[in-house]
Amino acid sequence: MENINQEWDNLSRLIKMIATQFGSNCEVVLHDLTKDYDHTIVAIENNHITQRDIGDSGTNLGLELLRGAIEEGDRYNYFTKTKEGNLLRSSSIYLKNSAGAVIGSICINFDISGYLFMENMLNEITNSVDQKRKTEVTEVFANNVSELLDHLFLESREIVKKRPEVMNRNDKIKIIEFLDSKGAFLITKAGDRVCEYLGISKFTLYNYLDIAKKQNSD
Repeated sequence: MENINQEWDNLSRLIKMIATQFGSNCEVVLHDLTKDYDHTIVAIENNHITQRDIGDSGTNLGLELLRGAIEEGDRYNYFTKTKEGNLLRSSSIYLKNSAGAVIGSICINFDISGYLFMENMLNEITNSVDQKRKTEVTEVFANNVSELLDHLFLESREIVKKRPEVMNRNDKIKIIEFLDSKGAFLITKAGDRVCEYLGISKFTLYNYLDIAKKQNSD
């Protein structure tokens, strides 16, 4: 398979079959990762789970894979949450072309909040819920890359524990290094948002990015 369109009929039938098999609590998403990251979703079933639509963006996990920040792309049975706080049991596989390049992904997000409530009611004194949460992963189900960047900005602030207006040069380099490691600069015009967020010029951004990369290579 060289592109998603080449196997569109089979892939769209596949995600429909999975969603139908497991019912309305199971969202299944097909991403075309050769598209601009703001519009990777090309098919989705049971989209009420994460409130996303065709034409919406990919998640932070896909962005990290494309950046090369994580080696193992496929993930099975990890736990994450929706914006509303519902707990999901998720799996994601990445589709590759004949050259081994990632071109898409299929993601399953099963809302287990109702099952978890019943489990708690039946067995409040067990540690089973705590054990499950140890595999919880932070995955952001954004409708667009602007939301995704906002999340990465919030995550980056945990590194220096400061607001942007009081960050010094080294703080801003650390923030830029973190954002680069998460694949933020793969997003179209992300540099403009980063400059606005940190209160720096484009020239300073590229300078700090070069410094961060040199520090990592030393």
